[in-house]
Formats: sequence, structure tokens, C-alpha cells
Amino acid sequence: MWKIHHAFLFFIFTICWIPPCRGIQLDVSSQDSIKQTARTIAKDMISFYVGDKPGQTPGILLKPYYWWQAGAMWGELIEYWAATGDTHYNDLVSSSLIFQAGADRNFMPQNASNEEGNDDQAFWAFAAMTAAELNFPDPPEPKPQWLALAQAVFNTQARRWDMESCGGGLRWQILFTNPGWNYKNTISNGAFFQLAARLARYTGNQTYTNWADKTWDWLASTPNLTPDYRVNDGSDIKKNCTDANGIQWTYNYGTMIMGAANMYDISTGAAKEKWKSRIQGLLTQAESVFFPTKGPDNDPLSPNVMVEISCEWSKLCNPDQTSFKAYLSRWLAATTQLAPFTKEKILPKLQASAAGAAAQCSGGDTGTKCGRNWNMAVWDGYNGVGEQMSALAVVQANLIGTTRKPVTEKGGGTSRGNPNAGMGKQVELHYGAITTRSKTGAGILTALIMIVTIGGAWWMVDDGYTPKGLKRISTHPPWARY
Repeated sequence: MWKIHHAFLFFIFTICWIPPCRGIQLDVSSQDSIKQTARTIAKDMISFYVGDKPGQTPGILLKPYYWWQAGAMWGELIEYWAATGDTHYNDLVSSSLIFQAGADRNFMPQNASNEEGNDDQAFWAFAAMTAAELNFPDPPEPKPQWLALAQAVFNTQARRWDMESCGGGLRWQILFTNPGWNYKNTISNGAFFQLAARLARYTGNQTYTNWADKTWDWLASTPNLTPDYRVNDGSDIKKNCTDANGIQWTYNYGTMIMGAANMYDISTGAAKEKWKSRIQGLLTQAESVFFPTKGPDNDPLSPNVMVEISCEWSKLCNPDQTSFKAYLSRWLAATTQLAPFTKEKILPKLQASAAGAAAQCSGGDTGTKCGRNWNMAVWDGYNGVGEQMSALAVVQANLIGTTRKPVTEKGGGTSRGNPNAGMGKQVELHYGAITTRSKTGAGILTALIMIVTIGGAWWMVDDGYTPKGLKRISTHPPWARY
């Protein structure tokens, strides 16, 4: 009898050591369960961060993660605080955002100068904007203030609006020395659209409203945003933006939906109906692309579980792409507050995706680290910051019904703004006629920059990392992005 008893205990111990028994058990109908799951995932996510250790740079993640993803992570942790009430990471978030604001307080710090594009800068602005909208504790004066930081990024990017090619729009890169300079991608322009829309809602300033309209209209004039609301990745300036890289990413749809939801919230009459129609069109396309009913082997799938379709099934997602589902999850959740007519379509997807994500959180050294494939009940073997961010975002999105609606400047917001923020010393772009002298000078400068860049970056390439401009699969041309 003793042997049978111990054999049974050994059997139970053995089967519960496999990932499904060690993973997170989430009940999406229970706020307590959602909060506890979010705490576990957040703890595993922040374990990748060492910027608070001696000798490290505050606010950033180590390679293979790029500067922008840290900004996105801090923004997500602000939403984590607002949704769960857990203040554990607040000081870390605040100090990281302030440190990376840079000397000109526009999120152009010196430590990111070799890899920062317009889209990268925008994700840090989103974090600051989220802090203002959710009344995250304001930094003490004279430190940078959340609203002013977001306004500073808007101001620097508005000055980069490029009328010399494609009739407008932002280039992907800020510096002409970075590969991708000749690419006008949707995430850079969509992020600028979203930032303008959120500033319009928060401040009530018509200038931001005008820029949001202008940016949407420009995107819609290119193949990047089609009449049936398909959102493509970007266009080549050398072809006058008449082409489109048709690869589909969740965050491109997410940023457009979030911007449109903010515009819907502040609009009235015919304008409100226009933005409602746009939101519906974007949601319909996103549903058809990222919530497939059949898998790669034609196996049936839940129609409510999110898939990063362009890399997940092929198992080619890089560290950036593993975080993309986080942004669609976060912005879909916010959309249900700003455009309540979307709840019926969005909430079932957030619930099913959260359950799938939690089931994936059963691996790694803690037994709770998260994978990528939310349609698998067993951990798929992947883990990293992006996987944790995506899982955390979709899980805590299910608390959106109890999270208060983002505030505005006249509706409870405490963050101090500055409409002229960020207009100090910065990189200026010149798109005018190029003279022979300027060509010669640029050639010499470019050669010197390339020598320094190649020498300084070789260790990254040699270790398997890809320079920022070829983000992030080097066999593709720069304008293909990935």
C-alpha cells in the first residue's frame, strides 16, 4: 500500500511538472484572477530590465531589443498601474521616461541617436501621453512633464513633414544616414496621426485636430491605407509612394484604430459618423487578417484569438515583432472606452486572446514565462520582452471595463503642457535643391559616418544583431522593413 501511495504521488508530481500545470490559470470573468495574472506576467517582463543596475543606462533594454521597445514597455506599465492599482513599478517608469527624454526634452537622447526613427520616438511619446491621460503621478518641477513631452515629440515631427516627396508624410528615419530614409512607412505616419488625435482630445487645440485630419488624408492618398481599410506597411519614396509593401502587422492597424477612436470621441455630427465608419472599416479588416478561423494546416481555430499572421506561423518573428500584438490589444481596449459601439466586436476577442496568452505563460525558468502562439495550450518554447508585453497587454485589457476613461486637460487632467515644447536644438532636415558643393560635402560626411558606424557596429552584426536601419531581417531591402 505504501508503494502504491508513493507511486501515485510521484505520478502527480511528474505530470504537474510539465508546463500546463506550472502555468498561469486565468479566469477572464474574475477581476482578481486577471489582476493576479497581470502581476505575474509583469514581474517576468521586468526581469529582462537591468537599466537600474550599476553601470547600465536607465530606461533602455539590452540588445537584441531596440530603444523604442523600452518606451513601449513603460507605457504599458502605466496602463498596468491604472488597471490593477499596483504601484510597484511607478518609480521605475517615471525615472526611465525622464532619463530618456533627453537634453531637449523631446525623446531624442544621445544614447539613441544611431537608431532612432520617427516611429521609435513616437512610442516614447505614447508613454508620456498615456501618463497624462491616466493621471499617472506627475514628476516634480523642474523635471519634464508628461503632456509637454508628448507635445515636444509632436512639434519635432511636424517640422519633419516632407512635402518634397509623395506630397507629404513622414519618412521612416530621422537621419539620412540610416537605411530606410527613402521609406515612408505606415507606423511612423500612423503614430503621428494617433499622437495628434490624442493631443487634440486632451487639449482641445484645433491645430492637433487639423494635423490628425491631414495625416489620415495623406495616408489614404497612398497605397498604405486603401479605400477598403487595408493597412499596408509603407511606400518607397523613389517610386513616389505609388507602391505598397503589403505585409500585414497588428500594430499598423492598432495605431490607426486608436487615432480614429480619439477623433470619434471629440467629433460631432457628420464628422462623428465619418470616424465611426472608419473605425468599423479598420476593425473589419483587422478581424479578417489577425483573427483567422483556420491555421496553417487548415486546422480550425478560435475566431477570437489574435495571431501575428506575417511571422508567427512561420516562426520568423524577431524581437520587435513579438511585441506587436501588445499594441493592438492595448489600443483595442482603449477604443471600447472612446467608441463604445465597438465593445460587442472587441471584448470577445480580448477575452479569448487573454485566455490563450495565459495558457502560453507556462515556460522558462519561472514556469510562468510567456510564449507567442495563443492558439496553443502548451508553451511553444519562445520567450522574451515582446512575448511578455503582448501577454500582459491582452490580459490587463480585460480590466478596461473598470479602468476610468482617459482624462482631458479640462476634465480632470493634471499634467502641465507646453505647446512650444521640444523646439530647442535638434536635427534639421533640408529637402531643397542640392548643389554640387553640398553633394561633395555630404559625400565626405557620409563616408566618415559610414566608417565610424561600420566600425562601431561590427560587434553587433558579428553577434547576430541587425543594425537599426535593416530592422530587422537583413535579407530584405530597407523599405521592406522586415
